[in-house]
Amino acid sequence: MTDATHPLVRDLSEEELLARIFPLLPGAEATLLGPGDDAAVVAAPDGRFVVTTDVLVEDRHFRRRWSTGYDVGVRAATANLADVAAMGARPTSLVVSLVVPGDLPVGWVTGLARGLADAGTPAGAGVVGGDLSGGDAVVVAVTAHGDLQGRAPVTRSGARAGDVVAYAGNRGLSAAGLALLDAGAAAPADGAPGADGELGPYVGGYLRPDAPLAAGPGAATAGATAMLDVSDGLLRDAGRIARASGVGLDLETTALAADVARLLPAARALGADAVAALGWVLSGGEDHGLLATFPPDAALPAGFRRVGRVLAAAEPGVTVDGGEPATGPGWDHFAG
Repeated sequence: MTDATHPLVRDLSEEELLARIFPLLPGAEATLLGPGDDAAVVAAPDGRFVVTTDVLVEDRHFRRRWSTGYDVGVRAATANLADVAAMGARPTSLVVSLVVPGDLPVGWVTGLARGLADAGTPAGAGVVGGDLSGGDAVVVAVTAHGDLQGRAPVTRSGARAGDVVAYAGNRGLSAAGLALLDAGAAAPADGAPGADGELGPYVGGYLRPDAPLAAGPGAATAGATAMLDVSDGLLRDAGRIARASGVGLDLETTALAADVARLLPAARALGADAVAALGWVLSGGEDHGLLATFPPDAALPAGFRRVGRVLAAAEPGVTVDGGEPATGPGWDHFAG
């Protein structure tokens, strides 16, 4: 038996562990019946609901030596909430399935619950239920639901030649933070809330990404023709809009200059320069910003800045400053 003040998962029964988790998971406006029964009940006043799911696997999507349970909770919730926002919907609820090894500290699990709550509650999404199982590594699977509030969903396939390409949220911050951690140039503590030091924003951007969730419904109201959550890198995800819409997206580096400048301290800490910073902006994933296209005469909603234009193209794809077709490595779940 371990120290009673710092128990491990194996020291508790499933019911005892859930009893520690449930009080940390407040409901939200749409929650009609939360955890405790065979299923939850969530309001869907629009008559439709948006649903998405995502999974985080230990040592594939996060490393426990870098990430606290709280960090992983924020990341897991944010990845799904951003997908809901990218459809132009308002998040309403999260369902979480969790696999944990027996030697995992219970404090890590309760930290995860707090992270889920702190990411979901401000967005209007309560954690309404899920599942719990034992396994060899931590796996966090989240399903999110959203309310379109009477709006049409914004898909990837509506971009048209002449549209403006715009972006809301951080660009390259998470990739810079991962590079710093991977090289040992920064530690997780650098990104802790309230920590001093110029590398903190990058590390924090990787451990606890901040998605512009309100910008999704705002874009839908403003007439966005296409939109998605940039989780796998700007070039890779812009290519998804291009292929779905049958158009070309041309990104303008002048519109990305401020982002490159913001990342220069991280690049210099690694002995690199603006080329590396631009690489993070174009190919870095997990910032969970929103990439959208708007009619040329539309006023861009709050949070969005122009980053390019939509072109007619014989072969759908992405270019940078009108050059040759460009692709970025981005994130690939099955890359070696």
